[in-house]
Amino acid sequence: MENPLILVTNDDGISAPGLRHLINLVKDMGQVVVVAPDNPQSGMGHAITVKTPLRLRKLVDEERYAEYSCNGTPVDAVKMANKIVLKRKPDILVSGINHGSNASINVIYSGTMAAVLEAAIENIPSVGFSLRDYSHHADFTATGKYVKNIIHNILKKGLPKDTCLNVNFPAVNGSEIKGVKVCRQARAFWNEKFESREDPQKRNYYWLTGEFNMLETGEDTDEWALNNNYISVVPIEFDFTAHHAINELNNWDFNA
Repeated sequence: MENPLILVTNDDGISAPGLRHLINLVKDMGQVVVVAPDNPQSGMGHAITVKTPLRLRKLVDEERYAEYSCNGTPVDAVKMANKIVLKRKPDILVSGINHGSNASINVIYSGTMAAVLEAAIENIPSVGFSLRDYSHHADFTATGKYVKNIIHNILKKGLPKDTCLNVNFPAVNGSEIKGVKVCRQARAFWNEKFESREDPQKRNYYWLTGEFNMLETGEDTDEWALNNNYISVVPIEFDFTAHHAINELNNWDFNA
């Protein structure tokens, strides 16, 4: 595709190193427009802003590159990009690179992937990239050629209907990456706890903590891939219907 329009966003905020790295990777691939939250929005999931005004701030306006921040969530950023900023539908949306894994159940909470799903709802090919390193100073160097290759493939071949991609990188250097595995989302959950503390006025407050618990060890899952130094690529969709349960529920007597 010649001179594609590439929309870029994230959930770690407009100044996050992961976003800056992603922008540098795609700048020579087409016309790039960045619309990202002005502050970190991790864990916001598919939240949208409905009770406070939304604002856009133009930061850069060049011939082939524009950059905006917004005071909303990642999903707000995608909606505002499509309805206000862009003159036409983008050819692809790329989100990230997130500081921290969005594999397994983390995809449910992820603002990075919520932006990707929002774009897919709008029939925009979309992909989210995450590195399994939560540090602000994480090294994204090893992601470069894989990010560009995946984007090239999407632009050239498209994606299946109503499908987007969740791509996660292990936190290792490039020579340690064994390759790419297309896989499924691992079954896991967070065993959450609330740590109780007391402020100077003797009032209780709480910090959410928890442990990540795997429910399986299948070699066809994203968590296995990451644990074994593979890049995981999981196709996901926004249809939450449990299709396998429809026949069983049709046997219930709802009129009893």
